[in-house]
Amino acid sequence: MQEKQKINLVWFRNDLRVRDQISLTSALQKDLPVLGVYVFQPKHYEITKYGFKKTEKFRAKFLLQSVENLKDNLNQLNLPLWVAHQEISQVFEEINQAYRVENIFYQTEWTSEEKEEEILVKKALLETKFNPQYNQFLFHPEDIPFTNFKEIPEVFTHFRKNCEKKSKLRSEIPIPQPQKQSLKIPINKIPQLEDLGFQDFETHSQSAFPFQGGEDQAWQRLNNYFWENKKLQFYKKTRNGLLGTDYSSKFSAWLANGSISAVSIYHQVKKFEKEIKKNQDTYWLIFELIWRDYFKYVSLKHGNKIFQLGGILNKDYNWNFHPKALQDWTEGKTPEPFVNANMKEIAATGFMSNRGRQNVNSYWAKEWKQDWRVGAAYFEALLIDYDVHSNWGNWMYNSGVGNDPRDRKFNIKTQAERYDKNGKYQQTWLQESLF
Repeated sequence: MQEKQKINLVWFRNDLRVRDQISLTSALQKDLPVLGVYVFQPKHYEITKYGFKKTEKFRAKFLLQSVENLKDNLNQLNLPLWVAHQEISQVFEEINQAYRVENIFYQTEWTSEEKEEEILVKKALLETKFNPQYNQFLFHPEDIPFTNFKEIPEVFTHFRKNCEKKSKLRSEIPIPQPQKQSLKIPINKIPQLEDLGFQDFETHSQSAFPFQGGEDQAWQRLNNYFWENKKLQFYKKTRNGLLGTDYSSKFSAWLANGSISAVSIYHQVKKFEKEIKKNQDTYWLIFELIWRDYFKYVSLKHGNKIFQLGGILNKDYNWNFHPKALQDWTEGKTPEPFVNANMKEIAATGFMSNRGRQNVNSYWAKEWKQDWRVGAAYFEALLIDYDVHSNWGNWMYNSGVGNDPRDRKFNIKTQAERYDKNGKYQQTWLQESLF
């Protein structure tokens, strides 16, 4: 019987890039052929207990584009990507039958569903050494000024000030050199949108996020926003905008699936500050990256509490759930035009501004006192830039069961007057002939 070829494996998850990619770089240092793997899991496209698909068409299409681009970029390094659309245990069992996997390198996750995936992979690769990495942070867990995750402050400002003062940012890891020899793998195709259960669609003409997925597109956006249009120097002033592509950086979707890293963006901001301009606006993008980190650390500290009705505060509010309320909210048929405009935008584009997200969340949870988790699950389905920690962390925060020390409630009319003074945003979405 022929001996199986020894290889190293890189399991790609939400780290779909070759630049600043610690798992890939580590695997290539071991002097064995390297195989990349990405799995489209059928359960990610099924309907959850909240009545929505876990992943809707917008994020599915963006993800397909991202994996396609990852495959191309690995190909340029003479590295193959094994792409599968089947149960995760099956995929790794097949790989284990074809090769002797010495090491597997991957970005570790800690929320329950992701941990279950790791357990299934471990069962399939019993003789393999597992090398988990944290590669999704701005401040690496080994570099933060807290001895363990239980010490993470419950107030963002305390976390931010401590990290800014005492943590050193890591350097960006360069793209690896192309390999001399490529591992031969069976022909496998990236699934089509139809394979995931969707019809193809055109991006809405009014979408604030008309961008495509993938590492190349992420860097194209960064180059455009920073270096060509120099919009970064106005970021704080414009970030509460509602219409158009340039009111904010729009990095969130590429960050969510790891097509670009927070560390890469940070170093580009620093370069911009050195070469073009340093002001409060440039700092504010870093400030937002720290918020992103914070929600990851909150979920590391509190685990599955971020998915529970009482949130991390164990609040015993009297929550309701009425299907008619959900229908009116999701279809943009509430008494508040500003809420309606935002809900029509997300339904048509899979995107909504940060300002909009806070308002529709506050309205659902604080005005109507509906189960906040249903709203969070709806966002999970629809948002192109869905990130488990930011989504559920923000929903807790704005629903009074999370990290907001002031437990704020938005006055929707005041917010609309302040951020949509001339009503242009509401007109754009409320007069849409599609609705």
